[in-house]
Amino acid sequence: MDDVPLGLLFVVLTTLFLFSAFFSGSETALIGLNRYRLRHLANSGHPGARRSQALLDQPDRLIGLILLGNNFVNILITQLATYIGFRLYGELGIAIATGALTFLLLIFAEVAPKTLAAMHAEKVAFPAAYVYVPLLAIARPLVWIVNMMANGLLRLLGVSTQGGSTQAMTREELRTAVVEAKSMISPQHHNMLLGILDLEKATVEDIMIPRNEIAGIDLDDDWDDIIEQLANSTFSRLPAYRGSIDNVQGFIHIRHILPLILNEEFTRDKLMKILREPYFIPEGTRLTQQLLNFQREKRRIGLVVDEYGDILGLVTLADLLEEIVGEFTTDPDTLSTDIHPQPDGSYLVDGGTHIRELNRVLGWDLDTKGPRTLNGLILEYMEFIPEPGTSVMINGYPMEIVQTKGNVIKTVRVRPRIRKSHDSGTQP
Repeated sequence: MDDVPLGLLFVVLTTLFLFSAFFSGSETALIGLNRYRLRHLANSGHPGARRSQALLDQPDRLIGLILLGNNFVNILITQLATYIGFRLYGELGIAIATGALTFLLLIFAEVAPKTLAAMHAEKVAFPAAYVYVPLLAIARPLVWIVNMMANGLLRLLGVSTQGGSTQAMTREELRTAVVEAKSMISPQHHNMLLGILDLEKATVEDIMIPRNEIAGIDLDDDWDDIIEQLANSTFSRLPAYRGSIDNVQGFIHIRHILPLILNEEFTRDKLMKILREPYFIPEGTRLTQQLLNFQREKRRIGLVVDEYGDILGLVTLADLLEEIVGEFTTDPDTLSTDIHPQPDGSYLVDGGTHIRELNRVLGWDLDTKGPRTLNGLILEYMEFIPEPGTSVMINGYPMEIVQTKGNVIKTVRVRPRIRKSHDSGTQP
């Protein structure tokens, strides 16, 4: 060994440093791969991704192989550096080699390669997988022994070694991923994805037309009045009832009615025959489930009922889809039938407008965990029915009551948030 040139020893030492850097960096790169992107690339036929996925499917073997190789190389580096130091400076050289080796291993075999691998995981991991696959096949017996001993120790400590290395993303984690990918998705598609994810948090009560605003046909009315209502209706489907909505008889599809009216063949008996039986939706039904229910039942409209069977409101498929794709309107100057922009930048809003609709249409962030309508939000905060002209600040949004009717706030003038503080106040 004393006859080996120092130059050759330094070449070997440098090579060992490169091996150590490879093991350290590739470990960080493989562990840091985005598992969902990796699965996508592997399914697309990317060879490096396929090999990397195969390695990560058995993480204990991969980690065992990397640590075996890294520790073996680092031990050789320590022995060789100590020997070189001794040959150069004797006993003092051993101390010098120890100090220098600590610094060099930390910088060139740990921090630098791991930082590079963390920043460019795929560029490091995929080529490394070509090395690890055959290396794992060669060192399998030794890796198996090491893993058996390590797993045995973990079991003695009460730690389970079973379970996959990849966990499914929660809805909130997926929402965060969609938000962070905003720059890579068109604004329309980005909002639609968020709308789909938010459906799980909302129920039919959040979007239903309240009971007192349901437009329908009272079958006990005069026949001429019924025909006039049907001919002038702006809705494609209407509930038909006797006396009150609680005694609903079914739904009328205007498309089936108009030809009969035009041909003067329309009678009360024919109306009753073409009624479609009512469809009821339990309160608390989540929008995701109701979307599937509409599809399964081949329905576009339903009545929301409480646990006693009393009708609370009406939900349509169009209302549900608006939660995903946004407002359906043919008038670009009209944000919503209940939200009217004013020249001064304010909005006149119907008190029965849902908080979710305000947030969606205006891009606001009013709390949706309490009252579902603007009227309910203001009444809950003020704890009394305000007079017209009363102003209130809720979550930083100035609101002025414009019109009340009985015990209901009919119209409110709202303005965009003027400060980030959540302090609220009222003034007469």
